[in-house]
Amino acid sequence: MPHSQPSAPRGRVRLARGASPWLLPTVATAALSLSRARRSGRAAAVAVPATALAAGMLWFFRDPEREITQGRVISPADGVVQSIMPWKDGRTRVAIFMSPLNVHVNRAPLAGTVTSVEHVPGGFVPAFNKESENNERVVWHFDTELGDIEMVQIAGAVARRIVPYVTQGTKVEQGERIGLIRFGSRVDVYLPEGVEVDVEVGQATQAGVTRLDRD
Repeated sequence: MPHSQPSAPRGRVRLARGASPWLLPTVATAALSLSRARRSGRAAAVAVPATALAAGMLWFFRDPEREITQGRVISPADGVVQSIMPWKDGRTRVAIFMSPLNVHVNRAPLAGTVTSVEHVPGGFVPAFNKESENNERVVWHFDTELGDIEMVQIAGAVARRIVPYVTQGTKVEQGERIGLIRFGSRVDVYLPEGVEVDVEVGQATQAGVTRLDRD
C-alpha cells in the first residue's frame, strides 16, 4: 500500500533504541579511562582499546533517518540478499544477511497491523550458516493489503538479543522502525504467492529503501 511519509531530515542519525545496555558501560569506561590517562599508565593503556570499542559501538548502534521508498514490499533490513527460495505454500522467502557493519534497526516491510510477535528459543550459530534455521528468532506476522506477511528476525553467533519495538495489535506504517537485532544476524521476509521478487542474491539492501517486489 504505497503511501507518503514526511521527508526525513537528510544526514540526521540517532542511536537505536535498545542500545543502552551495551553502549552506556562502554562509553563510560572510555570516558573514565581517558580522564585518568595523563595520571595513570594503566588508565592510558585501557583508554585506547576502550575508546576504539566505544566508537565501534556508536557506529553499530547508529539509526539514520530514511526517506521511505514507494512500493508494495520494501526491505526490512540493511544487508545483502543471502538467498531467494520458493516455499511449498507458494510463498517466496527472501533472506537478508546483516553483517556487524550494517545498521541493525529493522523496519516494517508493509503498512498493516502486527498480528503476532513470537519469540522462539534456539541456537546461535553464524547467521550465514544453514544451521541458523534453528537459531533464536522472533517471528512477526502483519495483516496487510497483501494478506498475512511473515517476517523473521534471526539471531547469529554474536547477536544474542532481539529487541522488538512494537507489540501485537500495533498498526505500523511501511518503513516504520519495529525492532533491533544486536550484532550480526539475518532477516527473512516471506512474499505471498503471486508477488514477483525484484532483487537478486548478492544485492545490497537498505531498510525502508530497497524494494523487494516487482509490479
